[in-house]
Amino acid sequence: MSNITDEPLTSEEEVAVLSVRQHDESRPRKITSRVLGGFSLFSVFTASIYMGHAVVCVMVALIEVLLFRELVRVRYSKFFAQIQDTIPLFRTTQWLWFTVAIFYTYGDFLSDVIQSNSKMHYLLPYVQYLPTISLFLYSGTLILTISTLQRDQLKFQINQLCWTILVILVTVGQLKGIMHNIFNGFIWYVLPCCLVFVNDIMAYVSGMLWGRKFIQRPLISFSPNKTWEGFIGAILFTMITAWYLSRFLAQFSWMTCPTNQFTLFPSELQCRMDPIFLPAQVRVPPQIFDLLPRWVVKLIPNVVHICKNSDNRLDPCVSGNAAQTLHHFELTLTNYYPIQMHALWLGLFASLVAPFGGFLASAFKRAYGLKDFASIIPGHGGVMDRMDCQFLMALCTWVHYNTFVKLASVSVPKLVYMYTMLTDQDKLEFFEAIAHLRQDGSSSAAEFPYVR
Repeated sequence: MSNITDEPLTSEEEVAVLSVRQHDESRPRKITSRVLGGFSLFSVFTASIYMGHAVVCVMVALIEVLLFRELVRVRYSKFFAQIQDTIPLFRTTQWLWFTVAIFYTYGDFLSDVIQSNSKMHYLLPYVQYLPTISLFLYSGTLILTISTLQRDQLKFQINQLCWTILVILVTVGQLKGIMHNIFNGFIWYVLPCCLVFVNDIMAYVSGMLWGRKFIQRPLISFSPNKTWEGFIGAILFTMITAWYLSRFLAQFSWMTCPTNQFTLFPSELQCRMDPIFLPAQVRVPPQIFDLLPRWVVKLIPNVVHICKNSDNRLDPCVSGNAAQTLHHFELTLTNYYPIQMHALWLGLFASLVAPFGGFLASAFKRAYGLKDFASIIPGHGGVMDRMDCQFLMALCTWVHYNTFVKLASVSVPKLVYMYTMLTDQDKLEFFEAIAHLRQDGSSSAAEFPYVR
C-alpha cells in the first residue's frame, strides 16, 4: 500500500524540501566553480615559472601582501567601529610592521644573491647598510605604535598588536626561505608546491569517496568535514606523486640549475648538474623491510629473498628448497635519482605536517565566524584559503635543502668578496693558512693551483 498522500506540505516541510533542492543544485555549480578556479590558479603558477625567477619572486611578494591583508582584516572587520572611532593610525602601524618584517627578512636574501654574483658586487657597499636601515625602520615603527596607544583602549590595542605579530609570523616568518628555494633551483619551489596541491586535492576526493565509511571519528574536532579516510588517502597519492614527479622534473636544467641573476628576460640555464639529479644505484638497507609486514614486502617489485642454507651460507631463495630458511630481503634500486629520496621526505611532510597549517586557518575562520577569508578566487575563497598549507612546506624545504642537500653556503664569488674585505695583514695570514694546509697534506696541490 502506498504511503504517498495528497496532503499539502507544512511550511517547515516546504523549507526543508527547498533547502535540499538548493543544495543539490548548488553542488554541481560549486564543483564547476572550484575546478575552473583551480585550473586558473595552476595556469598562473605554470606561466610564472616560464617567465623566470624574478617574476616568480614578484608574484610571491604580491601573495604575501594579499595574505597579510586578508588576515589582519579578520579582526579589523569585526571591531571596525571601535577602531575607527578611537584608535589613530591603526591600519598604518599594521602595514608598517609588515614592511619592516619584509625588509628585514628579504634583505638577507638580496645580500646573499648579490655576494654570489661577481657582476653585482658594485651594489655591495649599499647592501651592507640593509641591517642598519631595518633597525631604524623597526625603531620608528615601535615608537609610532607606542605613541598611538590610548589609556582606555590599552588591552584592546595590545590584543590587536599581538594579532598583527602572529600574522607576520605565520606569513613572512614561515616564508623566510621561499626566495632562497626559488633561486636554489626551481625544483625546490615547484615540487613542494605541487605536493601540497596533490595532497589537498586527493584529501578532498578521498574524503568524498570513502569519508566516514571506515572511521566515524572526525580528524579534527572543530572541522567535522575533515575525515581520516581523506587524510590517509592523500598520503598515498602524495607519496606516489613525490617519487615520479621529482624524477620527471630532474630532467630539465630549468628546474635543477640554481641562479644568482635578477632578469625579466630569462635565458636557458646551464650548470654543472648536481649528483642528486643524476641516475644512481643504491642498495636499500634490509632493516627497513623488517619494519614492514612480510606480505607487503613481497608486493614490492624486484625484491630479492635471501635465504640461509644448512651450511649457514646466504643465497637467493630457491622455490621448493626445504633446506633453506628466509633470512632477509634485499632490494637494489637501479636508474634511481637521489632527488627521489629527498622528494619522499618532502611528500611525507606535505602529508603529515603541512595540512595542520590548513587546520590552523580553519580555526581562525571558525573563531571569527567566517566561511572564507575573501572571495578573490571563485570557488576557493581568498588567497589564504589556498596558501594555508604552503607556509610550513616552504619552511621545511628551505631547512631540508640547507641541512641535507647544500651543506656549504659559500661560493667562489662570495669568497672573493670576503677576501676583498680583509686587511692586508689578514690577506697574508689567509695565504699562509692555505700554504700550511698544502704542507700538511690535508689538501692536494690541485685544490690550490695558484698558491706558490
